Amino acid sequence: MHWFAHWWTHEIVHGHKGPLLLALIAFVVTFLTTRTITRLIRAGKGPFHNLSSGGVHLHHSTPGTLLLVAGAFTAIGADGRTPLNYVSAAMVGVGASLVLDEFAMIFHLQDVYWAQEGQLSVNVVTLSAACVGLAVAGVSPVGVPGLSGTDRFVRGGVAAALVIHLVLVAITALKGKYPTALVGMFLAPLSWYAAVRLARPHSPWARKFYSAKRIQHATRRADAFDERWYPMRKRWDDLIGGAPSEPDPTVSPTPGK
Repeated sequence: MHWFAHWWTHEIVHGHKGPLLLALIAFVVTFLTTRTITRLIRAGKGPFHNLSSGGVHLHHSTPGTLLLVAGAFTAIGADGRTPLNYVSAAMVGVGASLVLDEFAMIFHLQDVYWAQEGQLSVNVVTLSAACVGLAVAGVSPVGVPGLSGTDRFVRGGVAAALVIHLVLVAITALKGKYPTALVGMFLAPLSWYAAVRLARPHSPWARKFYSAKRIQHATRRADAFDERWYPMRKRWDDLIGGAPSEPDPTVSPTPGK
């Protein structure tokens, strides 16, 4: 337990990450609670039911948005390390969880919560929790371990390393590996490795730089990767968010788009 005490003192107490840790806990607990309740409602079990007002279904992203906005303004107005920092952290954690749990519905502008497309919400929540968890653990997206000090040369080396890192993260995203790019901001070697690998076939990088033959090769690689890892990811999504039970609605194009 010595490592935990050291981590707690260094990262949470001295690093002033108490509010961030509270926000992470509130985020995860709210998501798990929300998914449990919605799955019980879908199964017709327990005392829970959908809320409607005037014939309009009240989605939980609505109170989530209000909590998120209120928590953000409370945090801005908080004076230093006051209890308001922790209140705002809890509000942001709960609000963000409620909003991102319906991210797929907001993205598609349709009720796809229990459709296959609705699993996008689970992916976004998982990635968000992972990134905040890495920040709480002390992994910084703008820090390079082992490089510190006030010497101009060291500072220049740190700046150069950060620029290279961010460029590689951007390349990873342009190659269509968005989750890897997001997590790679915190775990630098992950984005460095992904940046030199083959791009996804429909990514901006492939469309810009790949020949037809190389796109075919990228397609074969992507299909092999998806065939191997998609079933595992689907099991995870179904476990956390519940297996889809409705067909995906036909998405009609927005007028003028």
